[in-house]
Amino acid sequence: MNKYQPKDSFQSPRFCGPRTFMRLPYIEKLDEFMDFVITGIPFDSGQSFRTGSRFGPEAIRDFSILLRPYNPEQDINIFDYISGVDYGDIPVVPGYIAETYDKIEDGLIPIVKQGTIPIVLGGDHSITLGELRAIAKKHGPVALLQFDAHSDTWDSYFEQKYNHGTVFRRAIEEGLLDVSRSIQIGMRGGLYGIEDIEDARNLGLELYTTNQYKRAGVQNMLGVIHQRVGKGTVFLSFDIDFLDPVYAPGTGTPEVAGASIDDALAFVRGLTGINFVGFDLVEVLPAYDHGQITSAAAANIIYEFITLIALQKKKEMDSVSTL
Repeated sequence: MNKYQPKDSFQSPRFCGPRTFMRLPYIEKLDEFMDFVITGIPFDSGQSFRTGSRFGPEAIRDFSILLRPYNPEQDINIFDYISGVDYGDIPVVPGYIAETYDKIEDGLIPIVKQGTIPIVLGGDHSITLGELRAIAKKHGPVALLQFDAHSDTWDSYFEQKYNHGTVFRRAIEEGLLDVSRSIQIGMRGGLYGIEDIEDARNLGLELYTTNQYKRAGVQNMLGVIHQRVGKGTVFLSFDIDFLDPVYAPGTGTPEVAGASIDDALAFVRGLTGINFVGFDLVEVLPAYDHGQITSAAAANIIYEFITLIALQKKKEMDSVSTL
């Protein structure tokens, strides 16, 4: 069986070779042995404040070479159960969001169609609309599980309908999300008005602010998440500004009093058993990331995404072996 896994760092030092996520093989041709692919979408023309997240995929990959295949927190050697590659970056058109959406769809549809799970490195949050369009081609409307400081449900920004602050309103309007199973967690910071929060709820999304999740606690919130998303297909979108700037200074629109990296990892580790069909992590902006703090957080969160896929495959294999 042809399986893809990271290079052995006992045989090849981490500082050797091109930067791929977790030192996975760099392969741009799909085959049946790929349970997941890592792909970058280096687009930041949808950002409204700091720009530079087009360099996020590169920065995340650079730190990810320190990651190892055994996840002790979940007690699993990931690549005993799944196979994955770094698929490179999807081409984008800087400054042209509609054209970039077309390229995102064209790039992701073959991946999704064959049943491989895409894990996307952003880029700003506007890219998620293109991802959801591709995923809907196979799965129809999916539940959204979003960790973010902002709900991204404005109708327009600077009188423009497509940017990183409008992405989920557009996704709902296009019928890409099952809002009855969707949930947003982590909203905080100053607003232009109460409607910035209420609009998301009026669209049918369940929303919890950072203060609400902290009062409830991560474990209680995990119960809420599992109940909300149910057994159907789910897309997980993680904006790195969910984290407090102490843990993620390198981002486009930082908000104080956010989540710790401990809470973020506890959230993701607690998402076992959910039927994920896609992931992204967006808004890493390396120009503001001293000491690779943000890239370290991002790489480790994505590592937990991969672990969730491995745990699900292990569960399926164990179930077959007991028949």
